[in-house]
Amino acid sequence: MSAHVRPGWMEKPKPVTQAAKGVALVAVVLLVCVPFLVIVSTSLASTDEVVRGGGWVLWPTEPTLKAYHDILDGGIVTHALGVSAGVTIVGTLLSLVCTVTLAYALSRPGVFGGRPVLLLVLFTFLFPPGMIPSFLLVKELDLLDSYASLVLPVLVNVFSLVVLRGFFQGIPEELYEAARLDGAGDWRMLVSIVLPLSKAALAVVGLFYAVAYWNSWFYASLYLESDHWPLQQVLRTYVVAGSGLTDSTTGEATDTAPQTVQMAVLVIATVPILLVYPFLQKYFTKGVLTGAVKS
Repeated sequence: MSAHVRPGWMEKPKPVTQAAKGVALVAVVLLVCVPFLVIVSTSLASTDEVVRGGGWVLWPTEPTLKAYHDILDGGIVTHALGVSAGVTIVGTLLSLVCTVTLAYALSRPGVFGGRPVLLLVLFTFLFPPGMIPSFLLVKELDLLDSYASLVLPVLVNVFSLVVLRGFFQGIPEELYEAARLDGAGDWRMLVSIVLPLSKAALAVVGLFYAVAYWNSWFYASLYLESDHWPLQQVLRTYVVAGSGLTDSTTGEATDTAPQTVQMAVLVIATVPILLVYPFLQKYFTKGVLTGAVKS
């Protein structure tokens, strides 16, 4: 049967319904694309265009990269970009290692203390610690003004743990038994059997961790000094406080419009993590739904 032939039980769509779907799709695309276009256009516009447009530019007539040059030349955003990239890469890898090993241990039947540990983990999901206990813990561990304070307190996400545990439980038990007959231990089964079969779930969970680390700014405002801030905290300073740029040599304010600076920093903070989504989109449905349904 051809892929274009409709099943007998499926009603032929009416022209009005198809038109309504098309209008709704176009409206959703515009709601997503137009704000992003305004952000990029404003970051490329000159100061005069921004002033004439009241702070926003839909399409710059004289695009310029001056805002990006001023931002990257100042050093603050460049350093913050490096901090965010380092925290994201290291934090994502550590979180994946800890989440995978814990989820694998909790997915295997008969593990000593498995159920109490699982209940303890779920308890933290239902009753998360407050801001003050978290701050006191970080302070007592001597992690203040350390990049470890952005990673260790949020090393394992309970939702990601539950998804991976459900995915591991969905792997046929016959594969584990066959591996044991061949003399494989738990680590060998994890590396040779579980991980290759869990690429979809690992990709989704890894993306969740990466986005969370990349977008994190609240913990940085609590635990880090300003010279150690990641990109999102610097972005918040520019956008919320409305701070402008200062020349790196003279220390005086530049003639770049504050709105252009804000939008340029926003683009720099958004585009890197946005580029990752198309490569992992195909894993979303399989990775999340399989783990959630079988958990």
